[in-house]
Amino acid sequence: MRKNLLIFLLLCLLTMGAQAQLKPRVVILTDIGQPDLEPDDTESLVHLLCYADQLEIEGIITSTGWNCDPYPTKSAAYRDSVVEAYGADVHNLMKRSDQMAFLSLEKENGCQEMGYWPSVEYIRSRSVMGSQRAGIKVIGSDNDSEGSELIIRLADEKDERPIWVCAWGGANTLAQAIWKVKQTRTPEQLKAFLHKLRLYTITDQDMVYAMRMNLAYSSHQWMRREFARDLLFVWDEGTWQLQCSLGQDYWQLIRTQIQGHATLGRQYPDYKYGVEGDTPSFLNIIPNGLHNPEEPMQVGWGGYHIWTMTKDSTTCAWTSWQEPVKSISETYYRQFYPSQLNDFIARIEWAEKGQGNRNPVAVVNGENGTDAIVIMAKAGQTISLDASASFDPDGDELTFKWWQQDGISQAKATVSNATSSTVKVDMPTTFANDEIHIICEVHDQSKYALPAYRRVIIKPTE
Repeated sequence: MRKNLLIFLLLCLLTMGAQAQLKPRVVILTDIGQPDLEPDDTESLVHLLCYADQLEIEGIITSTGWNCDPYPTKSAAYRDSVVEAYGADVHNLMKRSDQMAFLSLEKENGCQEMGYWPSVEYIRSRSVMGSQRAGIKVIGSDNDSEGSELIIRLADEKDERPIWVCAWGGANTLAQAIWKVKQTRTPEQLKAFLHKLRLYTITDQDMVYAMRMNLAYSSHQWMRREFARDLLFVWDEGTWQLQCSLGQDYWQLIRTQIQGHATLGRQYPDYKYGVEGDTPSFLNIIPNGLHNPEEPMQVGWGGYHIWTMTKDSTTCAWTSWQEPVKSISETYYRQFYPSQLNDFIARIEWAEKGQGNRNPVAVVNGENGTDAIVIMAKAGQTISLDASASFDPDGDELTFKWWQQDGISQAKATVSNATSSTVKVDMPTTFANDEIHIICEVHDQSKYALPAYRRVIIKPTE
């Protein structure tokens, strides 16, 4: 009885903390099509909607991509089928957050708090058509769409949160929105507009697949060239390919644990070219404590990127297409993949049964939440890190793993007892003008070994 009461109180504290935090804002640009011909967007959309309590889905915009130019209007029906599946399952998913009812649609259109599952009416209202043609040449006065107008309206809202645009196909709809603002507003207003936006593209798909090497054709290059200082642009060339291949490696698990489970799982098609190639774009934004997406060098479920010259040899962006960055990013993605897949499977179980496993909560040095903990230290100093207050809302036992992220600093620390809840971190004797990033990784001892993370950033004292 005392144990159950403690678990209940901890769950209440977790829920209260989640309600105090607003979700990240996300807009999806998808070239979703017939599942037996182009299944990966459908797979990624099923996955996305299982995290509608963690992401404020502000738009699901159909548009062109590698598989189509122009985008056929009728293909939007495949998006709508997944949205309706979410509507069939959301009442079970709500039980994961102990949510009893939906807000009014008017309130859902405001700011949504972490843990809140939106109604299917809300998701339907945010499912619109974007640019139906590809390439920089179509950007102009006759290329406005419901999707580009939605992006402008979202950026104009009095909301300080950035808007992450995830391009599963081409980002032509976003480029059109930027073009219109550039034509109709002052340079200062354009800059303010761009500062509200973040773009994560799965390769460059603002053209059909046969033209994929003609990067100058794409509106993506125009955005990188013209707005490099004001638009945070992540061009993923690495994690999406690995996501596709790892999904094939784990396909038997996906087939038995996701396909056919709940209404959403029945929408999950067999793969053709790879599995869920677009998923890294929104995994990058899920606030699980592992990283801050505003800092692409902080490795997360969406990869690891540095600011460098892109594949077009003309423009720069945050990317990981060259070595050694590519290998660093892929090594971490392989490390995280089993956890992120199990996390998805556990959520499908909630969608099917209305019950299941919840993630543990990582508490480091008494601090709850997902923001990085910053500690100042001197060269040669020993830092104590304590995650013993971490807990699991289901009462599961916990395991711990502490590690330093590679590729973000030259300095190397020594972590003692790296699998215990408390560790000592010895700073190097030469530690100046650098940062050391230590990750606390927590897993519950359930059948899914669900994860939680907390990043600790150690900076040198002056």
